Amino acid sequence: MTTEGGLDVVTLCQPLSDTCARLQERGVRVSLFIDADPRQVAAAVKTGAAMIELHTGRFADAVGQQAQLHALERVEEAARQGLDQGLQVNAGHGLNYHNVQAIAAIPGITELNIGHAIIARAVFVGLESAVREMKRLMIKARSG
Repeated sequence: MTTEGGLDVVTLCQPLSDTCARLQERGVRVSLFIDADPRQVAAAVKTGAAMIELHTGRFADAVGQQAQLHALERVEEAARQGLDQGLQVNAGHGLNYHNVQAIAAIPGITELNIGHAIIARAVFVGLESAVREMKRLMIKARSG
């Protein structure tokens, strides 16, 4: 079972702020998994978290070019907003060998979380080849 959307940081801002502070006192860098929504990014900043992971499931599940473009634009805007506020920005959920390049090309995203697609591919080609192939796609996306 996994999440089908990001954490609602807007609603949970105060308890998350308290939790982030306690974890940071113990040297833990906190990352919040959130929707690509400007309100959620702003709330994440208020919590004191060091990182956000943008939920890319809406992009991955979008049907049609227009819907996919809209979802991609939301991720790009949220990434910019997070970076402008000093957060490390990561992304993931539903990314695979067919859609990863659009997200990997977004400037400033530090890491992508793509476990399911890589492991599923590894069943057929082996883990080393599956990782190498995904890495090649991400590097190609970053190099233009």
